[in-house]
Amino acid sequence: MTCSICESRKAKRFCPAVRNQICPQCCGKEREETLDCPLDCSYLMEGREHERRAGIDPENFPYKEIRISDTFLRQHEELLTSLGRFVLGAAFHTPGAVDSDVREALDALARTYKSLESGVYYETMPQSPISGAIVQQIQQMLQQFRTEETESAGMTRTRDTDVLGILVFLLRMAMDRDNGRKRGRGFVDFLYRHFAPADAPPGSAPSSSPLIVPG
Repeated sequence: MTCSICESRKAKRFCPAVRNQICPQCCGKEREETLDCPLDCSYLMEGREHERRAGIDPENFPYKEIRISDTFLRQHEELLTSLGRFVLGAAFHTPGAVDSDVREALDALARTYKSLESGVYYETMPQSPISGAIVQQIQQMLQQFRTEETESAGMTRTRDTDVLGILVFLLRMAMDRDNGRKRGRGFVDFLYRHFAPADAPPGSAPSSSPLIVPG
């Protein structure tokens, strides 16, 4: 059987994206470029290990004036868990969303929350409709999180600066896991591995409940 993509080389593996047999060369060239690969594809996961980049230089971090320490992350673990799940859920529920859309959404949200430091709220919305949809979903879930927090504790413990810090942390993580492929979802996969419930089926969308920590 010949590869269903190049139609010349011998097919040696099944591709769930095209639902047919393809050759290793086309798999390596086309995955997350022209193919929307499912996150649980074994060849995709193996390929990511080989394509792992050195990581972003801290000197190139966005919002370098915002310092994110291990202490800050430990103190705001619940917010980090919730926001990680919100971003993951928004990415899963937005058709066509890839890492670049998620990065654009996180940057827009960070710009919005940073505007509050000057005392003037200015909402930044991405030009991409996909990124815009992600932003709106995350904002809605954040509002629900803060509403439930207030009802439970009698006060809002989460400050805007805390939200900004976690957004910037997630943005840096998204940039660090960029594999350079047009349809790359390495960061979405990272979120899934760290924030999806332990019993979630592979590739399924997580619950949007903000106060449940994944098991």
